[in-house]
Amino acid sequence: MLQEFPMYAYIPAKDLARARQFYETKLGLKPKEEVNGGVVYEFSRGTACFLYPTPNAGTSKASQAFWSVDDVDRLIEALKAKGVVFEDYDLPGEKSKAGAISAGGAKAAWFKDSEGNIMALIQQL
Repeated sequence: MLQEFPMYAYIPAKDLARARQFYETKLGLKPKEEVNGGVVYEFSRGTACFLYPTPNAGTSKASQAFWSVDDVDRLIEALKAKGVVFEDYDLPGEKSKAGAISAGGAKAAWFKDSEGNIMALIQQL
């Protein structure tokens, strides 16, 4: 039933201005609109996320959202050049030169945003 509808990610921010600076400067996102005290960013294939203020940002120990990408290593290098710091998790699998881990049919890398949320880049292999 619910698979008939689009699904969107919520990204919590303790400091919305700081979070916008991170997402718009370091990740290069362009806001679609400001609504209900937050900001909407659109992505490929009709997907989007809503960055919103809350004191609960950064409290999850799991990934908040992920981008399905075609070349994780290339994006790691590009984002590192903009100051994004990637996490170094001790996980099973083969680690690429750029730091991505390949296991279970996917190649993945994780970073934290300015609010402490864990975000991921996932490439299907």
